[in-house]
Amino acid sequence: MSNLLVHHLDNSRSHRIVWLLEEMGVPYEIRSHRRLPDMSAPPELAAAHFLGKAPILVDGGRSYVESGAIIEHLADRPDGRWLRPATAPDLDRYRFWLHFAEGSLMPQLLVGLYLSRLESVPEQATDRVNRQLGQLLSFCEVSLDETGWFAGNSFSAADIQMSFPLEAAKARAGLDERFPQLLAFLERIGERPAYGAAKERERQAEEARSEASS
Repeated sequence: MSNLLVHHLDNSRSHRIVWLLEEMGVPYEIRSHRRLPDMSAPPELAAAHFLGKAPILVDGGRSYVESGAIIEHLADRPDGRWLRPATAPDLDRYRFWLHFAEGSLMPQLLVGLYLSRLESVPEQATDRVNRQLGQLLSFCEVSLDETGWFAGNSFSAADIQMSFPLEAAKARAGLDERFPQLLAFLERIGERPAYGAAKERERQAEEARSEASS
């Protein structure tokens, strides 16, 4: 039995951690959880960690939360160090994008999502959110110009961290043909064998959960 366990929630940030573990090629287990009808996390996640949110990584009996912190923890392991640049300036870029994904890009996407669910929103508010989101996506676009990756000349865990908000932006927030570098990036990561393997592990875990509850 593996000493690594991922608490996975469907359609959530936890995909990044499953994908990272597949890239590392280490054994791990998945415990799949289903969202409630209102899209919130189920209460059993709170039994794994006080915050009750996915992802949660259990490593050797200790629980880790927050995607960036989990990624840093795994990239500190000897078998995960290849997923981060070794020296500056690429290491500085790596750290920047680990924080940018959740500190700058995701909050703006969430504001836009919440506004879209309101019956009446001032046009000025919507315009401001769209303008700021466009600026953030443009920054991501130009940052990929040289290498196609976020932290230097090769794939890193920073690309895994950035995948979730960019996939969300493509699905519902205007990431379109105006951003060819970002679209190419999403296509490139989707072709990685570990990305597909993670999706398959998640599907199997969700099927096992459904069978166990039926």
